Amino acid sequence: MKASAISNALRTLVAARQPVFLWGGPGIGKSAVVNQLASILKITLQDVRALLLDPVDLRGLPFLGQDGRSKWATPEFLPQTGSGILFLDELNAAPAMVQASCYQLVLDRKVGEYTLPDGWAIIAAGNRDSDRAVTTRMPTPLRNRFVHLELEVDVQEWSEWAVQSGIRPEVIAFLRFRPELLSAFDRDANAFPSPRSWEFVSRILDSGADQSVEHELFAGAVGTGAATEFSAFLRMFRELPNIDAILLNPLNEPVPENAAAQYAVASALARCASDINFDRVCLYLGRMPTEFSVLSVRDASLREPAIRHTAGYTKWAIDNHHVLA
Repeated sequence: MKASAISNALRTLVAARQPVFLWGGPGIGKSAVVNQLASILKITLQDVRALLLDPVDLRGLPFLGQDGRSKWATPEFLPQTGSGILFLDELNAAPAMVQASCYQLVLDRKVGEYTLPDGWAIIAAGNRDSDRAVTTRMPTPLRNRFVHLELEVDVQEWSEWAVQSGIRPEVIAFLRFRPELLSAFDRDANAFPSPRSWEFVSRILDSGADQSVEHELFAGAVGTGAATEFSAFLRMFRELPNIDAILLNPLNEPVPENAAAQYAVASALARCASDINFDRVCLYLGRMPTEFSVLSVRDASLREPAIRHTAGYTKWAIDNHHVLA
């Protein structure tokens, strides 16, 4: 399921207080989806890394009560009041004894003397066994206590998130040109392309790293093959028509002919567009193929919603109503 469909499904399951397990490859944004859901619903997210727990951690440590009988001190990370999401991240990477201690918590919302408050929902997440990540196969009784959903990567949804999150336009443009490199898991490599590792590439570009070491840094994030392609794209991106020149003379500045350069110009214009200059942006976009014009306007309006109130946007929307979803 795409991230948007996963988010809608999680809303339903959280409202029903139905435990759910979110599956997906390393680095594709499972934790981010749950964090975003908690933010949208304006509820507390208690993130518990099951991999770091010992079996005794969930039940708590024993102590001697005033009546001379042993009792259990509930761990601080388990919520006591209110409402929210208890997120058991990397649950299937936890030792078998830790998973076993989750049986009662997931099904009965209890563990030992502790009871999960009524307002809390349980979401767990983990990598698939086929990913050869650090996993311990979940016992069948525990699996049967969850509704299971699998997260898939979608370039368009990731691009919309990336635009709103300040990911560099070079990265967004490249992955639209080479969408298969957004997530290309390689179980034998130290570094491989994933939404998380492309975010690392964006941070490297933001840091102003010396261009003589850029390729090695990119390779350390997304692997050598993807880094080589991205470095070549980046060289082309840096040789594009000057964006300021385009805004000053949108009817006469040249329009690139190859698709990679058109992706790059469309993304760069979306990054700098505002309600002040958008009329000029539209004049240039009107000279580009429709698919790149639509891509740029959608990205620009996501990043800067005020653009939708400009005369340029209104005219563009009328001219392109046949391709707007």
